[in-house]
Amino acid sequence: MSLAGNLGATPAAPPIAFTNCAVMAMAPAAESGHQPHAHARRREVVVNGKRVKTIDVHAHCCVPRAMALINHPLEAPGLLMDDTSTRIAAMDAQGIDVEALSINPYWYKVERDVAAELIRVQNETLVEFCAANPDRFVAFATAALQHPELAAEQVEHAVKRLGFRGVGVGGSVAGEELANPRFHPFWAKCEELGVLVFMHPLGTRELEGSGRLGGSGLLTNTIGNPLETTIALSHLIFEGTLDRFPGLKICAAHGGGFLPSYANRSDAVIRTFPNRVGPLPKKQPTAYLKDGQLFFDTIVFTPEALRHLIAESGPGQIMIGTDYPFPWTSTEIDLVLGTPGLSDDQRVAILGGTAAKLLGIK
Repeated sequence: MSLAGNLGATPAAPPIAFTNCAVMAMAPAAESGHQPHAHARRREVVVNGKRVKTIDVHAHCCVPRAMALINHPLEAPGLLMDDTSTRIAAMDAQGIDVEALSINPYWYKVERDVAAELIRVQNETLVEFCAANPDRFVAFATAALQHPELAAEQVEHAVKRLGFRGVGVGGSVAGEELANPRFHPFWAKCEELGVLVFMHPLGTRELEGSGRLGGSGLLTNTIGNPLETTIALSHLIFEGTLDRFPGLKICAAHGGGFLPSYANRSDAVIRTFPNRVGPLPKKQPTAYLKDGQLFFDTIVFTPEALRHLIAESGPGQIMIGTDYPFPWTSTEIDLVLGTPGLSDDQRVAILGGTAAKLLGIK
């Protein structure tokens, strides 16, 4: 993705903080398995004798200068990096050529004027950062979805002026579903501009107050994050958003949550309770996993889980994700190479070919 935008006299980008996947209390990457590899040799991924460009669609960062506008705390101060050597060394060791950076939304309750400035600072900083490392980083733009018309303007500016080819969103907007009709201007603009939308959950915070996700197991993340994605995707299907905007392309983090594992129940409810489902989607719910609107990352942990995800969606809908710098996984390349039943072309597509097409990476 070209990020060579005309930013005029924008000041030099401040340091960027690489943060984890909304897990506030975990140790910095260097203490949790992502050790620096200052002198590691860059791993080259080869399929059937040919070098493959690998693209990670799920990697996190934040812009402290933007966060400071609303006094939002740094979730992981130990990951502040004005020097990308540790991150690039980890990419080299894993065999990741390009990371597509995204920022987990923390601004969905901010009033319009402040939100406009926050997004401007974030997007311009991301442009400058990626321009300084054009062979290793691209980024998803950010937008203030709580103000849908503004968000649509921000996406248009990000694409037409700054060169972005994707935009990141949360799995809900301060408790509102992404399928709410008031967000139609945003979805219409994403469809019009042909950008990939990367959806990352913010957790099912409505359950947290009840205590049901308390106790052991870090369930607010372990279950809460994929559950929010499952809810968001299900509403986008059943409320007709994907039908209204058939050109939308959405990549759902963490393998799409729980939906691909049990999507056939969504088909079955239409047969079982056709008069209670509401207006029926134009297709069977499982068809939306396969027909080119929904994409998924590979953060499902095992070859069998990835095989099943591919069986439910098709290999052309899958792209590798690492969740860097949070150490959920550092073996996504080997997961793809080691999953049985894939052709060489399918492995190449998952490793980077599909992401390159969607994000305009050469």
